[in-house]
Amino acid sequence: MQTFLMIILALASVVLIISILMQSSNSAGLSGSIGGGAEQLFGKKKSQGYEGILNRISTVSAILFIILSLILVMMEG
Repeated sequence: MQTFLMIILALASVVLIISILMQSSNSAGLSGSIGGGAEQLFGKKKSQGYEGILNRISTVSAILFIILSLILVMMEG
């Protein structure tokens, strides 16, 4: 059982890393935070499409990673 959970944990961590690396940057650096902040706030809807899917995948895999880590720690002790 513990080996199975460790394999699922490894898969969740790989999915989490890949989904985070595939996401685009949220800011354009210092100039984007000063001048273009309103465009990012009121501009595009990022909840739909490719960005939204990657956001959901990274959220689910992060929650799965945390839960599995806690379960494995409790099984050790």
